[in-house]
Amino acid sequence: MILAAGRGERMRPLTDHTPKPLLPVGGKPLLVWHLERLRAAGFTRIVINHAHLGQRIEDALGNGAAFGVSIEYSREASALETAGGIATAMPLIEADVFPVVNGDIYCEFDFARLAGPLARLAAGQDRAHLVLVDNPPHHPQGDFVLDGDRVKNVESPPAPRLTFSGIGVYHRALFEHTPAGEKAPLAPLLRQAIDAGRVSGEHYSGRWEDVGTPARLAALDEELRHHHAA
Repeated sequence: MILAAGRGERMRPLTDHTPKPLLPVGGKPLLVWHLERLRAAGFTRIVINHAHLGQRIEDALGNGAAFGVSIEYSREASALETAGGIATAMPLIEADVFPVVNGDIYCEFDFARLAGPLARLAAGQDRAHLVLVDNPPHHPQGDFVLDGDRVKNVESPPAPRLTFSGIGVYHRALFEHTPAGEKAPLAPLLRQAIDAGRVSGEHYSGRWEDVGTPARLAALDEELRHHHAA
């Protein structure tokens, strides 16, 4: 699943007419980078949720055939936040365990690395697997501590915190008490599962960018264009 329902307030005026995940970097929309990397890793059935200017996403991507995937859309009248969006899309998701990625990040993560966590969650008690990254300048406090391959909630961490990348693997049981069609954040569900010892994680040190402001978008676009030109 790709989460694409956010309004992108900090990206205005760019997002007044274009959904944030359709903003182009390096010559193609953020969503297309995700589709290409998911397809390369063998994920060909994609669910995308949307709200703000969602029809533009459907117009741009269609049924996914042009990208070698099959896309279904979960349409929200207004954004339901992460857990609400996933719970609402659940009828479109056939698997008990599935990967989710935020549509408004740029990341060179190899989604094939999630094969192990997908199998482990399907066979065991874990409810989530989180990909964590080094803290970006705009989020220096981080989110979670990684202790081996286990994610911990620690208020006074013995180890430095890392930032949740927006890439995770979830078991549908994580959302069993989240009503479809209602707003619900993901963080409380994750923290509860972490306290129960049911969340694994990994540290990804490759290219990752939360494209949260026009300045960061422009810098990333310039970098990718220069890289591909070289």
